[in-house]
Amino acid sequence: MKKKDELIQCLVKELQLRKNELQNDTIETIYFGGGTPSLLNRVELELLVNTVYENYPVIINPEITLEANPDDLSNDIIIELSDSPINRLSIGIQSFFERDLKLMNRAHNKNEAKACLSAATQYFNNISIDLIYGIPGLSNEEWITNIETALSFNVPHISCYALTVEPKTALETFIKKGIIDNVDDDLAQEQFHILVDKLETSGFVNYELSNFGKPHFFSKNNSSYWLGKSYLGIGPSAHSFDGDQRSWNVSNNTKYIKSIQKNKLPSEIEILTATDKFNEYVMTGLRTIWGVSLKKVENDFGTNYKKYLLQQSEIYIKEQLLYIDDDKLLTTKKGKFLSDGIASNLFKINLV
Repeated sequence: MKKKDELIQCLVKELQLRKNELQNDTIETIYFGGGTPSLLNRVELELLVNTVYENYPVIINPEITLEANPDDLSNDIIIELSDSPINRLSIGIQSFFERDLKLMNRAHNKNEAKACLSAATQYFNNISIDLIYGIPGLSNEEWITNIETALSFNVPHISCYALTVEPKTALETFIKKGIIDNVDDDLAQEQFHILVDKLETSGFVNYELSNFGKPHFFSKNNSSYWLGKSYLGIGPSAHSFDGDQRSWNVSNNTKYIKSIQKNKLPSEIEILTATDKFNEYVMTGLRTIWGVSLKKVENDFGTNYKKYLLQQSEIYIKEQLLYIDDDKLLTTKKGKFLSDGIASNLFKINLV
């Protein structure tokens, strides 16, 4: 408990130490990520949110999200959170099939996932859930069942990701030993298109490659990132971005605490070059419904960058993976799933 109290006090102190970093920005969203319910109670959440209000300008009714897994969210915790400043939940459901949850080493089961959503929807109207597609053994019919189960809870936001095999995980071991099939990229692409069709038919907008929201329920947190807005990350491992540089805190809790207690920020900084910023803008822009503004490219980076982008895009426009509309470069429906790969081929390298 001592470490927990120390860590919370250091989070408060870091917020105070960094209050001048976002001088020209107003806070629109506050996001508590990664297993927070098992760590913070309502009083501690209020302390952190109040510290933000005391040190930063905040819009009226900001989006305040708490990320959690179903096994973290008991009925009592959901009720307690509904009395806290939290006004949005992001719940890591991943799948409603027991086989998939075991494969991904999730702590919850399908019944807990459904019970959690039943309770959460009674107390919160702004809920996002995560689902995973492209799981070995997950048929298209089962994937449709997953989507329809999610829709049955009337959540207004769904984030969906293709399964990636992380090194040194049980999943990687199973694949290497031939116990389960490897991830099939063609199947993942097929399931992505099923997802888009099902959710758009149900009134969702695929505003970013992995994110689907009903009107007025796009995630401010996710949108800020994809639109290149500044953000401040507080705590161990947290990343920050101010438009010109990226920074990240040390991951070790003890080192983080010792540094903050000495009024020293435990972070590394990377200054972004014009080419870095161009490449990031192309990558993030192509993933969204807002696309890459050719006017912005010319204004921010110069004519040469715009010419280069148009030249590199020609082949993808011919293949009907990209198109230009209203001076914006956008992905077609066919090109959307491939947007990251396309973006990497549009990157500028070693431009003087």
